[in-house]
Amino acid sequence: MSCAAAERWAKARSFHHSLYPAERVAAERRESVSVCLPARECAATVGQIVDALMALRQAGAIDEVVVVDAASADGTAAVAERAGAKVLQEAELMPSFGPVLGKGDAMWRALSALEGELVCFLDADTEGFSAHFATGLIGPLVCEPGASEVSFVKAFYRRPLAGAGDGGGAGGTADGEGGALAGEGSVREGGGRVNHLTARPALALFYPELAGVRQPLAGEVAARRALLEELPFVTGYGVEVAMLIDVWRRHGLDAIAQVDLDEHRNRHQPLSALAPMAQTVLATIARRLEREGRLADVDGAPPERPPLRSVTVA
Repeated sequence: MSCAAAERWAKARSFHHSLYPAERVAAERRESVSVCLPARECAATVGQIVDALMALRQAGAIDEVVVVDAASADGTAAVAERAGAKVLQEAELMPSFGPVLGKGDAMWRALSALEGELVCFLDADTEGFSAHFATGLIGPLVCEPGASEVSFVKAFYRRPLAGAGDGGGAGGTADGEGGALAGEGSVREGGGRVNHLTARPALALFYPELAGVRQPLAGEVAARRALLEELPFVTGYGVEVAMLIDVWRRHGLDAIAQVDLDEHRNRHQPLSALAPMAQTVLATIARRLEREGRLADVDGAPPERPPLRSVTVA
């Protein structure tokens, strides 16, 4: 029954970004939109991304572009500011909660400063960024019949696996890419190993209703602000899969959609980094199983911030 539900959902709630050009989003949206880029050492890419997003703002498709910088030493903040983004330092957001504990924590703190009723989080290290990454994710929230039911939109895409001849280096990405073997070029479907070998099998086993979600670890997501404020945020790499499970638990499959963004390229994690990332993802899923009474004594799960709505923001 769960597998059948997952298949029905995938057919009904999977869309292609081409359905949502900037003009359509601008014409049909009735809510304000913030786009947020958590960033760490992304000076090489963030400028182009902000340029594309500022063009969307000019076109009326979005209202706010915010870069949340992790004290990058490579000039990320200056590049983003020159391109027109509002730049915030993550350590200055909600400082009473202590040191920032990773990407998920930065996203949680950023939510306190964003103004939009719809919020879109995008990676700041995307190479060859196109504006359809933003409009594609926002589209189902504002353009689909019955869109009021959709509150949470995940991206999926092809992740070419870069090898020595394709510029793949060490870096951070939420869905766990690893480098290809020496001498390989770009492998069209080889990326996202933690996503394919850890997250999706674990969801299919423990949460089969979510088996149709193509990339549960994708860092690109759009959601209604009211929904995000009621969710706990895992502070590290488990944030994406935790949000997915928590949205499903609270609001069901009909609240979730996914959008094909075609191809996505960004920095790759070295193979040595993949095991700790996979362990964090599994520990995050295990914590939810523990809360549901299906597993006991989970160790190693990262700390979480409470729903923003439940705390007082100075």
